[in-house]
Amino acid sequence: MARPLMKIVGTFCGRSLDAYLDCGGGRDELMWCRDLSRHAAGEFSMAVVQANSLLEDASQIESGTHGTFVGVYDGHGGPEAARYVADNLFQWIRRFIDEEEGMSADVLHKALLATEDGFLSIVKKNWSNMPLLATVGSCCLTGFICGGMLYAANIGDSRAVLGRFNLHERGVMAVQLTPEHNACHESVRQELRLLHPADPKIVVLKNRAWRVKGIIQVSRSIGDAYLKKAEFNKEPLLGKFRLSESFSKPILLAEPSVVTHKICPQDQFVIFASDGLWEHISNQEAVDMVQNSPRNGIARRLIEAALQVAARKREIRYSDLKKIDRGIRRHFHDDITVIVLFLDHSLASKSSYTGPVLSVRAGK
Repeated sequence: MARPLMKIVGTFCGRSLDAYLDCGGGRDELMWCRDLSRHAAGEFSMAVVQANSLLEDASQIESGTHGTFVGVYDGHGGPEAARYVADNLFQWIRRFIDEEEGMSADVLHKALLATEDGFLSIVKKNWSNMPLLATVGSCCLTGFICGGMLYAANIGDSRAVLGRFNLHERGVMAVQLTPEHNACHESVRQELRLLHPADPKIVVLKNRAWRVKGIIQVSRSIGDAYLKKAEFNKEPLLGKFRLSESFSKPILLAEPSVVTHKICPQDQFVIFASDGLWEHISNQEAVDMVQNSPRNGIARRLIEAALQVAARKREIRYSDLKKIDRGIRRHFHDDITVIVLFLDHSLASKSSYTGPVLSVRAGK
């Protein structure tokens, strides 16, 4: 996506896009990491690796007296939607917490829909001169810990996985907290067909993958205005993005799946990650790696493990994969974002927190 689009969204977000850049270390020149830091309810490790010419992922941790908020935003078509979410979602959450005098699943739900409305308003304002902004979207995975509760929400195909100690097997088992909205799942295809009974091509098998209208694999997202409102699926949008038939109801939705989980002493950590990780590593493999490795740098090591699998699939050495430049790297793997949030039950169960106060955003 051209940089002029990025400048427009950056202007409306009220934050310079340069603020997302960080020259943090890592063995891979395209990797950024924060190996280990403290949040209000424990410790965390955070990392991202770039594959696209422009990093389309954004992510954040906000921690303070309110508790801890985590966001992983897997963009597509460009970075603008993911960066808009990173700038605005947490502000909406704080606003609704104040209005409702406390955190709840409804607060998270309303904040996500308000963020969607905000981005679509930018698309509309710039429709005549920047129609390609209508093709930009983002998956959105969030978690909020406060008062002994974890509120998690997902739009798209990122995933939150809990590592829980199993008293009977004396090990840590993986518990997937959030469902995925990806047409590769039969349940999602059935949902789409029920929502669009008159459209036999609502899901199409193309290039060995199920895609909504033969275009996109996710069925829910922030943005992607051209698949939500017919007014953004016509000229001046390029013909390759326009559908051959008009539509009266949104093809993609921004409706989040929200999960409320009471944190118990057996809950050890939560892995929040974009689909680029889960494409190569299973839930249990990731949980086992976190459980059996030092905390310091664990998010980076999860990404490195995924990249090693990606390299083997293409029959090249991992050391050679790391030498491939951005853009070309996208043929081997996606942008990948991982945040591992370790849980201290005595801290997580508090109703208010004294520190630390931090705001971290990752990117390169």
